Amino acid sequence: MSRAPVLEVDGVSLSYSGRLVLDDVSFEIGEGEFTGLIGSNGVGKTTLMRVILGSQRPNSGTVRLGGSSSAPRGSLLGYVPQKVVLDPDVPMRARDLVALGLDGQRFGWGRRTRQQHAAVEQVLHDVGAEGFANSRVGTLSGGELQRVLIAHALVSRPKLLLMDEPLANLDPKSVQEIVSLLHRVSRDHEVAILLSAHEMNALLPAIDRIVYLTAGRAASGTTEEVVRSEVLSKLYGHHVDVLKLHGRVLVVAEPGHERNDIPDHPPLTIS
Repeated sequence: MSRAPVLEVDGVSLSYSGRLVLDDVSFEIGEGEFTGLIGSNGVGKTTLMRVILGSQRPNSGTVRLGGSSSAPRGSLLGYVPQKVVLDPDVPMRARDLVALGLDGQRFGWGRRTRQQHAAVEQVLHDVGAEGFANSRVGTLSGGELQRVLIAHALVSRPKLLLMDEPLANLDPKSVQEIVSLLHRVSRDHEVAILLSAHEMNALLPAIDRIVYLTAGRAASGTTEEVVRSEVLSKLYGHHVDVLKLHGRVLVVAEPGHERNDIPDHPPLTIS
């Protein structure tokens, strides 16, 4: 059954100083779909995120949220940025950071309503952060901080959650836990998720769709539709083999082409 599109990216192109960063990128994400935005460092993933957020204007193309290109981004979008550095001495609890997702745009702390307190407690429960909700944010582990940042982005109940490389500095156990959490959130709360990563191995059991980005060009669809030799060869502009061995997939460039334009991942499991 098709899902109503929450995000539609239509023909987006963008150049910096004569360099084409995004080249006619088009895809859409439906309600409750978990989508991986996959590509090596420097291929335009963060720039695409900025275009969707509205902080970067493309040279051409349109981004529609909830069917509108002019709808206020704040009411529809939650965002987890690529890097968040917090001083261990900052006197802010995890619970307080999550609450800022409700009223952080307002000057001063103010008094929150009973409904707002309830919303904070519910989202802390949803992400499994109750056990460290009163800890200072600067003392949290990488996996704990990701849970709190996800809660901060979700507390206002957005329709779309954007996450820029949230798995980059996590240990394998935390990566697995965060991916499982996001899969559950997308299903239970009908939140569409677009998560960028430079490799897809950890995401494959959970994602519904993939947007594979290289040199500003994108291919989108299910994993089975996109991670194929003919699709990736066209995307990269040279021959790429997709080898499936014992339920695993390896993407290999033809001899003579550098591998640094292909996301550096180990063999990939497709479930």
